Amino acid sequence: MGKELAPVVAARLGRTLLELGGNNGMIVAPSADLDLAVRGILFSAVGTAGQRCTTLRRVIVHDDAGDELLDRLKKAYAQVTIGSPFDDGVLLGPLIDKRAYESMQIALTQARGDGGTVTGGERTLDSRYAEGFYVTPAIAEMPAQTDLVKQETFAPILYVMRYRDFDAAIAMHNDVPQGLSSCIFTRDVGEAETFLSSAGSDCGLANVNIGPSGAEIGGAFGGEKETGGGRESGSNAWRSYMRRATNTINYSNELPLTQGIQFGDG
Repeated sequence: MGKELAPVVAARLGRTLLELGGNNGMIVAPSADLDLAVRGILFSAVGTAGQRCTTLRRVIVHDDAGDELLDRLKKAYAQVTIGSPFDDGVLLGPLIDKRAYESMQIALTQARGDGGTVTGGERTLDSRYAEGFYVTPAIAEMPAQTDLVKQETFAPILYVMRYRDFDAAIAMHNDVPQGLSSCIFTRDVGEAETFLSSAGSDCGLANVNIGPSGAEIGGAFGGEKETGGGRESGSNAWRSYMRRATNTINYSNELPLTQGIQFGDG
């Protein structure tokens, strides 16, 4: 939709502030605090049923930490309370409609076809909510970052890939069309600084030891690449919403001139 609207606005020399989507990633380094990482993953990947622009959709974990992280994640996912968001203690509510559920199932089928191993993702509570589309959150362990992983599916699907080399992890992280939010979990200051630098995350939001969803409140919110560009809040956001004028008022009886122009008496 943004690609359709932007040329229309540009044709009248107007300005746009577009926030078009995200495919947000997390790098989990071998030095990461896994207790912290699991909490960050669970909240940002499962909260709002994955239907949030800053939802965590990709985890890129070092080989040395991958097995333990997945074991902890699966145990945490098994404890997620699914139900009406009006009920206390519920973390995972419904998908917005049947179409969202079908899109999720198509993505999970494709993940299996690409060689992935899928845990979860089934419909649930349909006997209680016949018109509602509740699902268990899904983890898809992928052999590589396939074309499917590079697409944004608006559902609680978490794709997990492995890495050995940090530069390769950065490259994998950035190798998606979207560029909204990102994060790294590490205790290595050099890795953290690299991730935040121009050589690191190419997203508009980059976090260290906190997930991609929620930490941006009050900051300059927005992304790069196919996320659209522009910032919705923060100290300079007003520039996107206002026209700027330069005003000069002359209170004297003389007209100061520039560029050496002189007027004679006549």
